[in-house]
Formats: sequence, structure tokens, C-alpha cells
Amino acid sequence: MAEQAGATQRRYRDEAHAIHARDVHFDFDSVPMHYVPGEALATHIVNVMHLVLPEGERAMAQALTEALPHIDDERLREEVTGFIGQETMHANSHEAARRHLQSIGLDVDSYVNKIAWLVDRILGDHGLTGRAREEWLKERLGLFAGMEHYTAVLGEWLLNADILEAKGMHPAMLDLVRWHGAEEVEHRSVVYDAFMHLDGSYARKARTAILAGATLLPLFIVSTAYLYRKDPSPRKGRFWALQFWSATRRGVIPKWTVFFTEMPRYLRPGFHPSQLGPMDTALRYLAHSPAARAAHR
Repeated sequence: MAEQAGATQRRYRDEAHAIHARDVHFDFDSVPMHYVPGEALATHIVNVMHLVLPEGERAMAQALTEALPHIDDERLREEVTGFIGQETMHANSHEAARRHLQSIGLDVDSYVNKIAWLVDRILGDHGLTGRAREEWLKERLGLFAGMEHYTAVLGEWLLNADILEAKGMHPAMLDLVRWHGAEEVEHRSVVYDAFMHLDGSYARKARTAILAGATLLPLFIVSTAYLYRKDPSPRKGRFWALQFWSATRRGVIPKWTVFFTEMPRYLRPGFHPSQLGPMDTALRYLAHSPAARAAHR
């Protein structure tokens, strides 16, 4: 597949940034139900990461594992291998946060099981062989490349959202989402480059990007609504729509319009994720993340 004439390939330079998994340790024992104080809905929007991302990241890692034998660029192979390690660590860390929330009364296990079943049914390899297997792999890589664009943009937002600290967000959860966001910025190009290496079709890129946006936004809405409904706290408030509008206006959560405003940039001919801007802030955070330091004590 890697030799297809239509593929647009980006050869890695020797000085390209190396992607690798980091050991981290998060202590969630003291995390309350509403760890963004006074912001029940904003808390549950962050909680979507704990419910949805672990299964999605495992599916992404599986697709990239399947792609590795078809990648003949040694530098890209190294980046893909590092990416798989990072995604596995993300999934495990968010699962730990989810287990803690379950233990303090937020019933999420049944929903997580449904998400796992859905991801497996839709994004699994389906036991295909030959040409059908190759085409389905390219389709999944295109879809994941589109999703990674959004997670990189949201990761940048998390790194710069000073209001979360000002609101008194619990340090462990703040570190978790910023560490994750920083690594999303760091590895923002990997899935895109793997997709372009194996396929590079603009038609597939456009189709799967639109599908990624059309999938993620409803998934966030449905998952947030579920979490808000399951929240047992009497202090969660009554009007979730008003909370959503208020939190968006005050910058406590990112604007949902990002799923539309980012589409033209991603679909612009010649676009590459490295054009999103420097990753200095992300790398500085990764060097000083409390969870990373705790893992090496």
C-alpha cells in the first residue's frame, strides 16, 4: 500500500520530534463529584473524556498496529510506535479516573459497556481479508486523522484555559486533561502522516473528516446529557442548557462551533497538522507535569 502513486508522503527528517509514551501517576482519591467547583455541566463535559476516549483510543491504536507492516518510512514507523504507546497510556489513565467516579456514585459502567460494544462493531477489523481489509484500514485511518485534528485543537485549548485553574479545578483532574491535551498536540501529525503514507486520497480525507466531526459532536452531547442525568448530587442544578450557554460564554468549556470552524482549515489543499502552530507550550507542560514527576519519585 505504501507504494501507491497517489499517496502524498511526508518524509521525516532526522531532527523531527520523537514521540514516546511517558510514565505518569495520578492520584484521584480526593477528587469530588464536581471537580470544577460550581460547574456541574462543565465537569461532565470533561468526564466525557473518561467515558468515550479509552475505547476510541484503543481502536485507533489497533488500526495503527495493523498499518505498521505497510509503513516503509523508518522514522514514521518510530512515530507510530510511540503514538500507540501514548494512546494506551491515555486510555489507562482515563479508565482510572472513570473507576474513581464510579466509586463515588456516578454510575457510568453500563454506558461505557455500550460505547465499547459500539466502537468494536463500527471500528473493528470485521475479520476482512485482502483488498477489502486494506481499504477498510485506510478508511479508519482517514477517520482517526480527522478526529485527531479536533483533539489537537482541543488540547491546545486545555493548555491555555487559565480559567480552569482560576475556578479551582481539582489539581489531579486538571493535570490529567492538560497532560493528555499536551500529548495530543505533540502527536497531532502522526495519524495524518500514516494515512497519507498509505493512501493520500483527498476524497477519502474529506469524506472521513466530515464523518469525524459529525460523529464527535453528537457523541459529546449525548454523553454529557447522560452524565448530567446520572449525577446524583442535588447541587448539580436544574437547567443544563443554561449552564452550557453560561460556561461557553465564560470560556469554562470550548466552543462547540469548533467542530465546524476547523473543517475548512483541515480540508484546505496542502494542509498539514504541523501548521496548527508551535508545540512549545505542550512540550513545556509535559516536562513539568505533576503526574510525570510523581511517576519517577
